[in-house]
Amino acid sequence: MFSPRALAETLHRLGLSAETSLKVAFSGGLDSCVLLHALSALRGELSLRLSAVHVDHGLQPDSAAWARHAEKFCADLDIPCIVERVHVATLHDQGLEAAARAARYASLARHVGAGEVLLTAHHIDDQAETVLLQLLRGSGTHGLAAMHEIAPFSSGRLARPLLGYTRAQLADYAEREKLHWVDDPSNHDPRFSRNYLRHEVFPLLEARWPGAAQRIARAAGLSAEAAGLLDTLAETDWQVCRGAQTSTLSVVALRLLPAPRQRNLIRYWLRRQGFQAPSVMHLDHILAQVAHEPRTRHAEVRWPEAEIHRYRDELVALRPRPETDFTASLFWDLSQPLEIPGVGRLRAVPTRGDGLSQERIGHALLTVGWRQGGETCQLAGRAHHHKLKKLLQQAGVPPWERQRLPLVYAHGELAAIGDRWVCEPYAARADEAAWKLRFELVT
Repeated sequence: MFSPRALAETLHRLGLSAETSLKVAFSGGLDSCVLLHALSALRGELSLRLSAVHVDHGLQPDSAAWARHAEKFCADLDIPCIVERVHVATLHDQGLEAAARAARYASLARHVGAGEVLLTAHHIDDQAETVLLQLLRGSGTHGLAAMHEIAPFSSGRLARPLLGYTRAQLADYAEREKLHWVDDPSNHDPRFSRNYLRHEVFPLLEARWPGAAQRIARAAGLSAEAAGLLDTLAETDWQVCRGAQTSTLSVVALRLLPAPRQRNLIRYWLRRQGFQAPSVMHLDHILAQVAHEPRTRHAEVRWPEAEIHRYRDELVALRPRPETDFTASLFWDLSQPLEIPGVGRLRAVPTRGDGLSQERIGHALLTVGWRQGGETCQLAGRAHHHKLKKLLQQAGVPPWERQRLPLVYAHGELAAIGDRWVCEPYAARADEAAWKLRFELVT
């Protein structure tokens, strides 16, 4: 049976004390009403610092009325409540459910500061549904671990203190306490995968195997243990296979691992950088780049959320950059930073003897452009011009950064290559007033 006393024991086990600011993700549905009501009952005894956040997605005609219900429910309990209205602008590949969820958690994240904890009302049935959805998506051990009781979130943490209780147990509590909640009709729409499992599949499973939801949820706990062991192994392999840069992987070292450990390490490597796990197809493509020498020194694997580059025997993971028109030129006043959308920020710092000569730049009209092919530059102190392509290769500038390196022109002549080189005749001499360029690339 669920009760405030049982909830207090869970909070204690999760290390959530009176010093912790608790923010409840409050939809106004049965589950979150039960959680907030039980927390309110404990507030005086445990000196809880409690507040609620309601997210109005605006997807249902009654959403404004649900927001008012949330405010009244919280007011009756004397709990501060913030209503956030979000616009679900685009439908992700996974559909409306995923788009709404992404918008909701992005909104909730803004309310969770350092040391604070967001509480959600997920329960055993939610966990079992998540495990089956992950299984049907072909997820591995980490996916089958489903939802954790407590995990990092935004600047704080996210906790799910009801994961040990079924929907029926929470409904019993709501009936006993005569709680009033809202019922979102979209929760009964079988077009959504979770609803189909909830209303069509699980009744059949429970009829054949009573307690199926609890058993499936228990499997999530076992998967979480296995995932922890895999992460321990991956961390050991990561220490051996780290590349020259902080977040790169050495292809040579990776090849020495058996294929299952290669896959485990690549998933771990991506996850620790905040990327979602790659699909089986994309993971196979990455492993193919590891196993075989590419035709060029630069090979890549792309999907909407990530770009994996192999360059000089290292793997690099990047987030896709916005599309940029590299045929356009921009005018630049050196006294002001130049913001280049989707690329970065270029600025000039006054100095002496290093950079662009202030005298030779003078009042020239400066423009910023991009590599089109065939550019050359005579470096200060050298007798010959060098092809820009060769300079970039010799300096080890990765291919994905070369196109985004801004070229500064004076009087239509190449004067500087980003913040890396200055071309004659614009290079400052010793102790001459100069502009030192600084370029900050968008990552």
